[in-house]
Amino acid sequence: MKKKVSIKDIAAQLNISITTVSLILNGKAKEVGLRDALAEKVLKHAEEVGYKPNLLAKSLRTGKTKIICLLIENIADPFFSSVAAFVEEQANLRGYKIIYGSTKNEPGKTRELINLFKDRHVDGFIIAPSENLEKDIKSLLSENVPLVLFDRFYETISTDQVVIDNFESAYKVVELLIDRHYKNIAFITLDSSQTQMADRLSGYLKALNDYGLKAQSHVKKILYSKVEQDAFNEIMELVKSNPQLDALFFGTSYLTLKGLEVLNELGIAIPQDMGVVSFDDHAVFKLFTPSITAVAQPVAQMSEQLVNLLLEQIDDQTSSRIKKQIVVPAILHVRNSLKAK
Repeated sequence: MKKKVSIKDIAAQLNISITTVSLILNGKAKEVGLRDALAEKVLKHAEEVGYKPNLLAKSLRTGKTKIICLLIENIADPFFSSVAAFVEEQANLRGYKIIYGSTKNEPGKTRELINLFKDRHVDGFIIAPSENLEKDIKSLLSENVPLVLFDRFYETISTDQVVIDNFESAYKVVELLIDRHYKNIAFITLDSSQTQMADRLSGYLKALNDYGLKAQSHVKKILYSKVEQDAFNEIMELVKSNPQLDALFFGTSYLTLKGLEVLNELGIAIPQDMGVVSFDDHAVFKLFTPSITAVAQPVAQMSEQLVNLLLEQIDDQTSSRIKKQIVVPAILHVRNSLKAK
């Protein structure tokens, strides 16, 4: 096995001090007044001999690994994969690398990943937390581990967080449907107490109540772990059992896709027979015939805020720093899945 080249080896080969080589390889040549020609000579030689820095040793010296952990619900989900791409882009611009983990919204798996990456000394976490993870989040905070939550949060825990206006967005969807003369509006959502899902349901119910349509509410809750197995049949049962329904509002994009399958199977025309709106946009919704109205989360803006907040914590871990909650407005894309006004 080829011996790994060290700073000591480079110093001996060039007949200069170890300290000088170390300063140049760590980008501090100008700071300490070393000649450009000498710096170029060392950097060129280091490249030629295949020098690789010892990242663990560097992290022990600086206290930073320059690595951020991003824990999301499902990397295959378009929303979370987009967040991952934008977060990675923003982090790279600031000199950080990203490692990912998909939690499948399972507390046990999320806990396992947190402990794994904490042991790898990542500089901080960006987490879309699962349910029943309060104890683990509190533990990270008590250890002063930089942490930002997104998409959902815990109302009893003070953390930096980036979310969208779920309640207001759902309320506006129902207002739009009522404005288009829909009166029997069903809401198909997840059976979840997480803040983002609870706020979407609350916005739906509040709007129906404010417009005198509370009696016409129809809520179908589906377990996240059972979406693939049960969603199609449960939505089918809802629609067949309630022929008076004239609009379906879905709490997530993947539930919308299941619902579109159901409507196609039943031969129900959109928007003539049924209006459709999705919370969370999807690339296929613009291509679908008719195109599907959707609430889009501004992923690029959210991702930039996530990275900014986390790096702010990494650079300032004083106890006096105030936690920040950033609420980013969602965007309602009105398309052809609703009747004309």
